[in-house]
Amino acid sequence: MIPSLILATSPTLLWAHQIRYHQATQALANDLFDFLDDDLKPFVLLLALPTDPTQCARCLEPDDCGLPSEPFDGAVARGKVIQLTSPRPYVESDEVPADMVRRKHEVLGIRDAVQETLDQLDEHAPHQHFAGWPVEMHGHYVVTVLRLQRKPLRAYPSLRPHRFYTSGRPLAPSLLVAAMYRFNDETVKALKDAAAGMGIFVRPRESEELLRSAGRALMDTPAQALGLDPAVTQLFSTCNTISSLRYEGAEGVGKLLLARRGHPNLEEIFALTCPTALTDFRAVRKLLEMTTPDVHLLADGDSVYALGRQVGPYDGEREDLFVINFVTHYAWELQHAGQVLLRSHYGLPGLPHTRLNRTGFRKALKRTFALTDPTKVERLWDVVLEASRQKHGTLLVITTEALAEADRLKLQCTLIEPVPLTPLITQLVTSIDGAVLLDPEGYCYSIGVILDGRASGRGDGARGARYNSALRYVESSEYPCIAIVVSEDGLVDVIPSERE
Repeated sequence: MIPSLILATSPTLLWAHQIRYHQATQALANDLFDFLDDDLKPFVLLLALPTDPTQCARCLEPDDCGLPSEPFDGAVARGKVIQLTSPRPYVESDEVPADMVRRKHEVLGIRDAVQETLDQLDEHAPHQHFAGWPVEMHGHYVVTVLRLQRKPLRAYPSLRPHRFYTSGRPLAPSLLVAAMYRFNDETVKALKDAAAGMGIFVRPRESEELLRSAGRALMDTPAQALGLDPAVTQLFSTCNTISSLRYEGAEGVGKLLLARRGHPNLEEIFALTCPTALTDFRAVRKLLEMTTPDVHLLADGDSVYALGRQVGPYDGEREDLFVINFVTHYAWELQHAGQVLLRSHYGLPGLPHTRLNRTGFRKALKRTFALTDPTKVERLWDVVLEASRQKHGTLLVITTEALAEADRLKLQCTLIEPVPLTPLITQLVTSIDGAVLLDPEGYCYSIGVILDGRASGRGDGARGARYNSALRYVESSEYPCIAIVVSEDGLVDVIPSERE
């Protein structure tokens, strides 16, 4: 029986930098997980579990953490039972001292006890809590707990869990889980600092750095599935480098199938006498030129050994055949069993978002223009959906002052007679460079627009000119507006003006 939700607050600080530590970890969680999916809505809370069994567990931060304290009483004792009764699904190295192994298992047992309680509390909740690694401080184990919304968590594909490095650390089955691991690593480092939390506040690691680390971690999983040493293979860096190279000015497009040679679902068309190492980046990029939609490079994780194709039905439960899809210049995807696990763009990994999210677009219209009329919303959705199919990318700008802006920018655009956009007209006007200017009613006033605007502090040097010009325009605009940026690699960004 789970007690009612009664908040347990801390009358005193457990350590000097407790509040700063919580603020910094919350900020880090926001940066990291909002980038992956802003529907995750990360929330960080701190639990204190006393080593003295006569004392009660409590929530340190924030005061309104939303969890009862009673279910966590005795978590330390339960953790020790778990440690003794649950064998670990990996083999510890003989080089690791026995006392260190015992201590590691004891802390892991406490973490498992906390997670079991969180899972019970979350059974019917719209969110899910994840317990971090407990760190002993001042007679307590401090556990940093991350809460994420359940629906977006379930929206992304994943490999099977419970696989481990030879060191005993868990391999990541998805980019989201890899990001959680990296977040947990940062919190543990911060709590183990001499100043116990000041480090993460004074010198926070950028979320992009953590994302790249998460991308590297996820790519270790297929590497190990192929029998390779992840530390040596470095698949994430290899794929980034290959995707960044051009061959005689052309961008690399094609697929590389990763599997052990002789895999039953691979057919060799012709083999290379001397396999080409994946780290011979330019040679691999050159070989990529021979691929077609049906013929791909075949690699065992170390080298490309043939060109061939995938044949027969693949049993996804095997998890021993992976696809690296080079989408366009500096953009690639990790795929398994027809599902995209990771998409990397200019070296920055992200989740495999759909080309366009109807719910997110509808929310942006409501927030920016207070537009809720179903007919008008659906008309704009049809326009944006058609624009998202533009092969070479495009840019739409929806603004309340489209007519005035068309007149202001008339020297750097092509003015047209106002016309309500249909899918056919949208297909035509988005086929040329420049932005398409329309109003919330769906009327278009100018095409091929060269946007202006002040330089943005949120600009991204890894993104192209189309994205950054849209961001500058939206942030500089005096009027409510939304920019829809369709990149050549299929990514779609909806950039609304920040208005109350």
